[in-house]
Amino acid sequence: MTDRRRINGPSGGTSTPIYSSYLAKDPKEIPERPTRTRPPNVLRKMFLKTGVTPSASGSAYLELEASKNPNSTAPGLASLSTSGLKLTCTVHGPRPLPKSAPFSPHIILTTHVKYAPFATRKRRGYLRDNSERDLGVHLETALRGVIIGDRWPKSGVEVIITILEGEEDQWWGDDIGRGAIGAAEWGMMSVLSGCITVASAAIADAGIDCVDVVAGGVAAVVRSGNGGKAPAPALVLDPIPSEHKEIVAACIVGYLPGRDEITDLWVKGEIGHDNDASSGSASYEELADNAVQAALGSHRVLVAALKETADVKLGRL
Repeated sequence: MTDRRRINGPSGGTSTPIYSSYLAKDPKEIPERPTRTRPPNVLRKMFLKTGVTPSASGSAYLELEASKNPNSTAPGLASLSTSGLKLTCTVHGPRPLPKSAPFSPHIILTTHVKYAPFATRKRRGYLRDNSERDLGVHLETALRGVIIGDRWPKSGVEVIITILEGEEDQWWGDDIGRGAIGAAEWGMMSVLSGCITVASAAIADAGIDCVDVVAGGVAAVVRSGNGGKAPAPALVLDPIPSEHKEIVAACIVGYLPGRDEITDLWVKGEIGHDNDASSGSASYEELADNAVQAALGSHRVLVAALKETADVKLGRL
């Protein structure tokens, strides 16, 4: 089904063309893959602000810094850069349901996640695809166990997230050379983690009662070697798919630190349990524990942003 009300752009990538002068034959001049300069247990810098949309009941904006290659001397071309993560969330409600709707003793939560057409290298359509619907389902699962729904019978609340800039699934050089196919759709894990965090901030900004603020965290088992021998897998927090040659498995959690509960868990890839894991490789339990540690780091930023908003509303700042 196509949207006939708009003149849709091409379905392929719409980034700035890369001319032959930037794809030099000299190995020293060829742009290199971005490398991870952070330690494995360090998260990216996060910016979170609430109250960005006055017309909504609650809103928030989240941004993660983009990875950079410190050894790169190539010109700063937009198509050669690595994208970060930019999300905006608006909350509308609680508001009464239509009179024709059946009675509900608790609040009805609706989530909507949509990529902007320019969010990724491959242009997105105006209608939601399967990946965006999956993100909405996981987001609803993570938020349903947080909101105290019994206080708003026959009411509804709508959480809308727009992804202004999404994580790339792999480095653009691998996409051109078609060298790596193991990093497909890994960017969704970091996007979902950011969606959970920014939605929690927007819900708190709307004044909706919750048992705790939920934070998202992601961890992954990666291989980043460039030599002929297969490198040993490493466990990292807050991975960027473009920085790693191969991602073996990834885990994203929605975590409530105050209650020590997990509201959503999504594991993707090849991973075993403690009994099945061979020596030197991470297990399912270790991957989930590290995802919880990443969520704790996001929770600190979330609490600081909400405290700053509360001080502004109370006139302390």
